[in-house]
Amino acid sequence: MAARVLLQRRAAPVSAALLVGSIAFVPSVAFADASDSSKKPIYDDFDSFDVVPPVSRPKTVTQVPSAPAEKAVSSVVSAIQDAVTPSASTQSAVESVFRQRGPTPTDRLAAQIGRARLFLYKQACTAEDAVNAGMSRAFDLEQSFTSTIASLAPPRESNEKVMPGLIYVLVAGMAGSIVARNRNILLRTSLPLALGIGAAWAVIPVTMNNMSALAWKYEQRFPAVADAHIRTREGIEHGWTMAKLHTELAQHKVAESVTEAREKIEAWVRKGK
Repeated sequence: MAARVLLQRRAAPVSAALLVGSIAFVPSVAFADASDSSKKPIYDDFDSFDVVPPVSRPKTVTQVPSAPAEKAVSSVVSAIQDAVTPSASTQSAVESVFRQRGPTPTDRLAAQIGRARLFLYKQACTAEDAVNAGMSRAFDLEQSFTSTIASLAPPRESNEKVMPGLIYVLVAGMAGSIVARNRNILLRTSLPLALGIGAAWAVIPVTMNNMSALAWKYEQRFPAVADAHIRTREGIEHGWTMAKLHTELAQHKVAESVTEAREKIEAWVRKGK
């Protein structure tokens, strides 16, 4: 049924054109007007002086179509228009046929291509996001590294020179390794470190303070290490305090002993006189 409607739609304009052309090319009788030959022709012979009288010809007769012919033409045109313009029932039938038919191979191929394009687009977006995230992490790491190195440097107002201080620290560590070269492995390992760290705190104290603050910030990420560091530091501080206290007590006792000995000597000298 759909094919019939389509053939009717394609054949209707052709039939209308043929009908109008057949009406337009109907043979009719037409006579041309007679030409005015009263003037003398320029190609006449000079010897002839006779004038040929003009020949009368019938005038042109134009056939005017009558009213029945006009009505016939109008009825034909209306019939063509009705044939070209489909009715509502025909349109509904064609639409129902197109709705009832399933998807064509072209439609299925287009759907598959659309799904493939969407999949490729999602994969491209995922790869782009991964690359952007990796670049962001790399830039953040670089910025963190540069800012950390810059934070370790001493301020200008401290007048602390890093390069000569580092040289002194290296010299102290090498001296400790030379002193402990014939000792056991524990002393050979701990003495250079102790001398180097002590020289660093003595020569570049601001830089060492910045390094200790940075180390403490990283240690806070691991609570166990931070607690061990705190206990160790408290033990060292307590030992240093007790050592200072015992040193002061020893100095006080030595001073008292020296004072008593001096007084005894002075008294002995006075008795001797």
